[in-house]
Amino acid sequence: MAISPARIAAFDILLRVETEDAYASELLHSSLLDRLSPPDRGLATEIVMGALRCQAVLDRQIATASDKSTSQLDAAVRVALRMAAYQLLFLDRVPGHAAVHESVELVKRARKRSAAGFVNAVLRRVSGQAKLPASPRWRAASEEETVEAIAEDAATPLWLVRRWAERFGAPAAAKIAAWGLTEHAPALRMVSSSVEDELRSEGVELRPGKLLRSTRLAVGGDVTKSSAFREGRAQIQDEASQLVALVVGRVGSGGRILDCCAAPGGKTSVIAARNPAAKVVAVEMHPQRAELTRRRVREPNVEVITADARDLPRGEGYDRVLADVPCSGTGTLARNPEIKWRLKPEKLAELHALQVAILSAALDQLVAGGKLVYSTCSLEREEDEDVVEEVMRARTDVELGDVREELALLVKEGELVAGDVDSLVSGKFLRTLPGAHPCDGFFAAVLRKKWRSAISENRVAGSAEG
Repeated sequence: MAISPARIAAFDILLRVETEDAYASELLHSSLLDRLSPPDRGLATEIVMGALRCQAVLDRQIATASDKSTSQLDAAVRVALRMAAYQLLFLDRVPGHAAVHESVELVKRARKRSAAGFVNAVLRRVSGQAKLPASPRWRAASEEETVEAIAEDAATPLWLVRRWAERFGAPAAAKIAAWGLTEHAPALRMVSSSVEDELRSEGVELRPGKLLRSTRLAVGGDVTKSSAFREGRAQIQDEASQLVALVVGRVGSGGRILDCCAAPGGKTSVIAARNPAAKVVAVEMHPQRAELTRRRVREPNVEVITADARDLPRGEGYDRVLADVPCSGTGTLARNPEIKWRLKPEKLAELHALQVAILSAALDQLVAGGKLVYSTCSLEREEDEDVVEEVMRARTDVELGDVREELALLVKEGELVAGDVDSLVSGKFLRTLPGAHPCDGFFAAVLRKKWRSAISENRVAGSAEG
């Protein structure tokens, strides 16, 4: 019996995630799945995302059935076992014999024929275990709920759950972890209202967004197969990500806006569309990602340049700056579950230093009276409040704004339609939490360049030149 195209695609993607630090969400939207039928595409996606989200649970079951830790196994063997274990334990519609047989064949296809008997024996034992619920046994966690129980239930590293419980409380930590185990309807940003009718005509079922008036949620059909998606007229972009871009605000005709770390360009497009009479400069240091941004961003007022945001020349300055910096991505585990297995605590200090450097350099590009939005898709304080506080301690020319004012303006414009706007605010910062809010976890701070300080500095510089 031949191996199904869905399982071949799932295996190849999971092996690349395991061995190349690739991201499943990108590979699932790549040409690897172009030749699959809609049912096969759906099964491949289910296996890939399910195996990654539930990896800790699967590894425990495999270890019980084999007396070996998955870390002791070859990568191809490990991936094949996780794939089959996920199907056997979580999917009712998949015949067990098919999951076992095809995983054995995948091991042979990967030139690990000597491991075929081992894989077959382990999976036979796993197939005799009881099915697990499609979602963890989630109930609202109490303040007494142990972080160990939350971590085990939600297949999430204990050190991450412990951090979230300390910051946000055990109930919030449980919701964050549970959100990361679940598939959510993708949020869409469309270039015009006519695209909505076009998507519906192609079988995509849409519902209004939960946070933003202009967002639609694709709750049925395959939006990635639509003409609008292929042509970039409908783009998948989380509502919190769109909200951060909206907080950047508007400038008048002739204004200048800088997007420091622009790839893949979603926020750049939001900013440019709201400011059609302004020039938007999108900076990306990696040439391939800069080229990706050029292809995805279709607004004519955008210039994409390949450069390091920490080393931009000082020119005439910018009225608005977005510093959406590289981060751990712990707010995006539902879309990027591999992050929770790759990230190590020591990485946060490294990211913090990079983020401080980018924010400091970005502020130097801001004109007097200008506004900068610093943002991450991280839930970790080291990457969020700590970065802002460290940079502000070193400067006298910057003041912290209150994001409530920005959100109030979006409510007045009718763009922000979330029922409880106050829940989006932590102190003076924007903070969304997966599970508590229907979106990824994002942080944003608003910083403004002082007028008085800038004028004084200009006078001093002028005197020195004279």
